[in-house]
Amino acid sequence: MSHISRILVALALSAIAAQAQTPAAPDANLYTNYYGTPTSVNWIVCGSTLQSSGCYDFGTIGPFVQVGAMLESNPTVKSNVVTRFVYVVDAAASPVTLYVYKKTDTVSSSFDTTVVTLFKAVSLSQLVPGSSVTTYMAANPKFLFIGTSLSPNAVSVSKSTLKVSELGGFSPPADITSITSNQYGYVTVTQGSAFTVYGPDGSAFEDGGGTEFMLGTTQAVPAASLLIGNVAPEVHFHARPTGAQKDNH
Repeated sequence: MSHISRILVALALSAIAAQAQTPAAPDANLYTNYYGTPTSVNWIVCGSTLQSSGCYDFGTIGPFVQVGAMLESNPTVKSNVVTRFVYVVDAAASPVTLYVYKKTDTVSSSFDTTVVTLFKAVSLSQLVPGSSVTTYMAANPKFLFIGTSLSPNAVSVSKSTLKVSELGGFSPPADITSITSNQYGYVTVTQGSAFTVYGPDGSAFEDGGGTEFMLGTTQAVPAASLLIGNVAPEVHFHARPTGAQKDNH
């Protein structure tokens, strides 16, 4: 084996060893369950730490008019503190409101102290509210995509700034029937018999006719309203440099 080959093998083995030694997140063996009513949501943290197991903390968020959808962000970890955001869409409020809660878990060897506080309430006045609407929400690392079944257009919300942008729709308008995502940050907004795919940067990537949708890795998609035909859709790709403005289509 040549000297260069030995160096390459050593580097590969070092990378594998470093990956194997990556410590688990402090809350890797903990989980949060939610329950309650459409107007008040309870949370409870259970699982195990290094020296104990059971349920550690609990609380309530709200009040709401009627919760339509909830989603949790990916965590950030600093030492033994894990921080996430919990996104709650109050679909019956007027206007529709996105409540952003900050959830902090401080994990010791024997306990997890959890604090959930309201971070910000964001008006989603572009969406049509209602007590009987179905609410759709999906996310990628940078954006939330939210809509209701009475809304002809969805909105995107920047996770970093919480700025709300109304997404382009179709003519004639069609109500939203699903918002789905995959693990690489692509999101499909389906509206009636048309769809738009948004990329990880939030810009429109593709649109066309048909009820296309995406699959993730942890949550099934209710497909009864989407698998309604096998005609290949006509699609249009949006070629643009990164950071360019979205088109209305």
